[in-house]
Amino acid sequence: MPIPGSDPATAPDRAPTKADEALLDLHDERARLERGLSLAQARQRFGADAAEMERAHEEEGRLLARLDGVLTQIRAAEYRRRPGARRW
Repeated sequence: MPIPGSDPATAPDRAPTKADEALLDLHDERARLERGLSLAQARQRFGADAAEMERAHEEEGRLLARLDGVLTQIRAAEYRRRPGARRW
């Protein structure tokens, strides 16, 4: 899903930068993680046996931890794109 205002075709006379590409990559990873979470949750609800449901639960935990990190990176990248953003 494109980020509003991030489409180089609609940006006024500006070529996409590495930062733009990195942000889009982060959003792609977020989408993949969210799909994986949906599948893990479905396997927990509709799993054939207890072992499969437990593996899905463990996978969900790993995916949630990774999603938290990706969302933090997205927030940081979006902040850095703002005019006058501080650098730490």
